[in-house]
Parts: sequence; structure tokens; C-alpha cells
Amino acid sequence: MISWAEVAIPRISATHAFSPLRLKSTATNTLVELPVDRDIRMYVCGITPYDSTHLGHAATYIAFDLVNRYIRSSGQKMHFVENITDIDDPLLVRAKRDIVSWQSLATSQIELFRGDMTDLHVIPPQNFIGAVESIPLVVDAVAVMKERGAVYELEDDLYFRVNSDEKFGTRSRLTKENMIGIARERGGDPDRSGKEDPLDALLWMQQRPDEPGWPSPYGTGRPGWHIECCAIALHYLHNSKEDPYCIDIQGGGNDLQFPHHEIGASQARILGGKDFARIYMHAGMIGLDGEKMSKSKGNLVLVSTLVSQGTDPMAIRLALLTGHYSHDRMWDSQLLSDAQTLLVRLRSCLSREEVATTSSVVATIIALLANDLDTPGVIEKLKQWCEETEAGAIGGSAGELSRALDALLGIAF
Repeated sequence: MISWAEVAIPRISATHAFSPLRLKSTATNTLVELPVDRDIRMYVCGITPYDSTHLGHAATYIAFDLVNRYIRSSGQKMHFVENITDIDDPLLVRAKRDIVSWQSLATSQIELFRGDMTDLHVIPPQNFIGAVESIPLVVDAVAVMKERGAVYELEDDLYFRVNSDEKFGTRSRLTKENMIGIARERGGDPDRSGKEDPLDALLWMQQRPDEPGWPSPYGTGRPGWHIECCAIALHYLHNSKEDPYCIDIQGGGNDLQFPHHEIGASQARILGGKDFARIYMHAGMIGLDGEKMSKSKGNLVLVSTLVSQGTDPMAIRLALLTGHYSHDRMWDSQLLSDAQTLLVRLRSCLSREEVATTSSVVATIIALLANDLDTPGVIEKLKQWCEETEAGAIGGSAGELSRALDALLGIAF
């Protein structure tokens, strides 16, 4: 699948030292340091394209964009893979409701997503893979898991035995009762009769009436949700035998922590023979005016709508950076207004011939980002720098700071 346009990242002076990036892993609830002696491998779960990109999506992909930018600015290479779930139940339901083909709905929403990511200055993945194009990978993965005794058949569907992975449940740290309840809410089928365990996950679904299907050794059908991401990540993010993890970062919104990332990690452990990810990184949800933002509530704020109304995408990005990526937080008109004001203020200060010292500001920004992407701290530092510049302080380079904000925060002036 075609990604979107590449984003240029300005170079930061070699005089600035980059500490190893430490990120919170939800599997351990601790900060985990990324390796500095090799490339970093990051897999981020993409959208199911049945609606436009809302601010919750934007916040998630900006968070992982910050990781990408830090790693690349530090001189390391980042191999970043993202999927698109372009065949799934919500897509089929929406297409039926709107009396359109699921293919045309997916195509239109993927195109909108590309445009939103471009507007928000998000670096594209090297591999942007759709669920449909990953079906051969899924078929091969299921064959391996069958050989290893992790698969059983139920009314022509294939299921993954979650307990074939002795570490199942350890990444989400939930009780079984909680897992069953969450699975019921998030696309699972714990109440299906005949399953060996309520949490066993669908690997291959036989074609249902009036639904699409693809030929396979297991009959005509389509993949389950979790195996899609697992198969893509293991195929495109190659790992060495010496590394104790298949990949470095498994990322997405915190609503994916269970069941999606937990089950995907168990499947990957059966396939790869070792722990899936060094870090399970999750972005918080975005609410609106005190309520959860969701399609069911009809209170989504769409990136494309804001941009079409004349909102500067950099103001949207800056507004989302004022909160810590891992926290659930609220969006309102005042948050956007404050970000617009700060953006104008920064542009004004950066247009001056004489500005307050910038080398120490860039060093502080790097240090704050290295500590689990402390963007609220970065915003406060930038406000302080503006105050000093407006008060007449000199000794800095506007170009140095402008390049750093572009490279590290994705805020282009």
C-alpha cells in the first residue's frame, strides 16, 4: 500500500548530545531504555478505515512520530511499520449502512488519512501494509502455529489457544474476569459456544453470507484481527537471533492494550520463539468537553474538518503536545486557541534578528524528550524562551531553535 509523502527532518548540530530514549512500557509500568548501538524497530497499529481521522488518532500518531524523530535526530536509523485494517467487521457494517462497497469506503478513508498525516507533518512508515495484502503472511503464520499445537478448529473457523503462550496476560496485567469483559466490548467473542477458553482468538474466519473472502488452505475466508498485525510485524521488522525481542516498540492507543496487543504478543511468541516487544507503548485517549470522544457518541473532532475551517495544522499538533502522550486528556476550543496563540508567538520571536540563547534550550528539549517524551515540559521551556526574547535577551540563533523544533517536535515554521 502506498504511504504518504516523505517529511524532511532538519539536522541538529552535532554539538548536542542525545541520551538514550526511555519510554514507559505498559507491560511493566516502568521506563525502558532503547538500545543505542543499532537500528530501532517500531510497529504501530493503524486505523480501520471506516471514518475520518479524529483527534484521538492524531494524538496517537503524533506520539509515535516523536519517537521516530528523536531516534532519527540522534543519528540512529528507525524502521517504522504501520498497518491499515482494510477489512474488518466495523468497515463492513459502515459500508452496508451507507450503501457503498467496503472497498470504496476503505479507499476514501485511507486517502483522507494520508492527507491528515501529511498536514500534521507525520513521518510516513517505510512499510504501510493493508490487512488484505497481508493475507498470504497470515496464512503462513497460521500454518506455523498449527504445527506448534496452538490452533484448533471450531465450526470451520480457526482459533488461537491463548494459553499456548505461558506469558499470556502478563503484558496487560488484568484478571481473567476483566479480560473477558474487555474482550466482549472490543470485538472478541468470549461467549461463543465450543471455545476451549473464552479468550481464545479468531485466526481465520470462514466466509459469511454477503461478506468477502479469500482462498486459503483453511477455506475461503478472512483473517482475525490480531494475527494480521502480528504477521506484518514479524515479516517486515527483521530481528537477529541475538536479540531477546522480536521488535523494540509495539505501539497504539491504550484501548489496544487488551485484547489486541496482548493476544498479538502471544501469537508472536509462538511464531518467533521469544518475547515480542521490548516496549509496549500506549497513547492516551482524547475526550471532548469532558466526555469521551467516540463515533458512537457522534462527538468526534476531525482533523480534516479543522483544517478545512482554516486551522493551521501546526496549531493542532502543538495543542496535542501540551499534554503527555500517555495520559487520557480533554480537547476543547480553549486548548486550540492557546496553541494558536503560542504558535503565533513562537513565529514572531523566531522572526527576530536577535533572540534569547537557544543552545541551552535545544539541549533541554532533547533531555525532556529523552525522558518519556515530556512534551508538557518542552512547551513550558518554549514559553520561557519567548518571554526572555520578548524582554530583549540576546545571544541565540533563531535558525538553530527553528530547526530543532521542526526536527524533534514536527512543528514547522
